[in-house]
Amino acid sequence: MGGSVLVGLDGTGNSEPAVRWGAEEAAVRHLPLRLLHSWVSQPWSVSLVPEDADRRRYGAEVLRRAEAVARDLHPGIAVEVEHVAEEAADALADRSGESTLLVLGSRGHDDIAGFLMGSVSLRVLGRAECPVVIVREEESAVGPGPEVVVGVQETGTEGDAVLAYAFTTAAVHRADLHAVRARAPAAAGDAEAASTAAEREVLAAILAPWCGKHPDVRVIEEVVGDRAVPALLGASSRAGLLIVGSRTHRTPMPLGPVVLALLHHSRCPVAVVPRG
Repeated sequence: MGGSVLVGLDGTGNSEPAVRWGAEEAAVRHLPLRLLHSWVSQPWSVSLVPEDADRRRYGAEVLRRAEAVARDLHPGIAVEVEHVAEEAADALADRSGESTLLVLGSRGHDDIAGFLMGSVSLRVLGRAECPVVIVREEESAVGPGPEVVVGVQETGTEGDAVLAYAFTTAAVHRADLHAVRARAPAAAGDAEAASTAAEREVLAAILAPWCGKHPDVRVIEEVVGDRAVPALLGASSRAGLLIVGSRTHRTPMPLGPVVLALLHHSRCPVAVVPRG
């Protein structure tokens, strides 16, 4: 993968976990880290400050602190800071096309739905051209840890971008990859067993080419007789990262209900991978 790891900073408390996560990703992927702050899209309390010079100074301090956090965690990584006068959502979406990964912070669980609806994060998620990782402000880890969960619903090539990111992430972090396929529950007895067996064959066939490309990644395959949201939340309850795909440029909502529900309820960071 080429490009940098891009981190969007709003200057609030939820920025630091995103910076730490982004710095870790840059280090393990051997990529530069790019920190971006928009001084025209600052938090409400700061945006009330009438003087542009004061808002610029605030933004410069946000970037200075973020760079210090990143260099303290990984002294050897290349760090670029960008202080822009564009709307944050536009700047991040535009630069996502030249980035390997975009990392954004979010508020805690009680506020996530309100924060995402109509927010910078929601608009970026709907337009980004690279995977976007949403990291909550209470997140203490700086990487996915021993297990990454990926939702595998598409057949054919539709899920290739999701699986490419999932296997690469598991490989660079030396993590297990837990691949989950959800299906509607069948009738009890023989029908249930036959349905599960058929879906296991589908899942194995989807994963086989990727396992061949990444033989060092340990893959756990699971078919869950439930809807996608509870299946993925259950599987990711002890994981360090949940990876899902999402179609970009949706209307009227940029994200589908499954992705929004996972962002709302997941207890670990969520990576949303655009599928075109």
